[in-house]
Amino acid sequence: MTSGSAQGGTGSSAGRRAPGLPHPTREGAEVEFERTIPASADRLHGRSRDRIRAIDVLFEADAKQADVLDVLRERVKRTAAQTPLPVRSRELVELYAPHAVDIDEDLATHSRDWPLHRMPAVDRAILRLGSAEVLHGADEASRGAIIGEYTKIAEVLSTDDSPRFVNGLLQRLVDLRGMLS
Repeated sequence: MTSGSAQGGTGSSAGRRAPGLPHPTREGAEVEFERTIPASADRLHGRSRDRIRAIDVLFEADAKQADVLDVLRERVKRTAAQTPLPVRSRELVELYAPHAVDIDEDLATHSRDWPLHRMPAVDRAILRLGSAEVLHGADEASRGAIIGEYTKIAEVLSTDDSPRFVNGLLQRLVDLRGMLS
């Protein structure tokens, strides 16, 4: 996490697309995202795939600067003709939504020199959902496993430095959990 280039802001990589990110199918206010889970995700468990689908919703909401629950409702309607959004994915987005502001504050406070706007958008989505799950949805025993899954997701969807960053920041939030409540 010492290099600014690997975790550069969203504006610095114009024209470059990270692997696994949803790509707009058209431009303008009504941007729709087309998404397939990358082939490298085949090694991930079904629950990780559900997390990836939920991350897609957070990523789309961030890109559109829209309310995450509005995007979720649109996704549920829109995916009727495609692969339906898994129930677990919807539950994860719904777990995140009421805590979104607090989660962003926690991430901004504890990400050490990486303001949210400088993080790759996919890392923001991974960290937001991971934070919701480990801080508001997981029991003590499963937090380590959940952090491990989000770390693997970062390996599949983001930059080479992202897994270490995601792992470290989620672990820091868990360690500080009592103070964040």
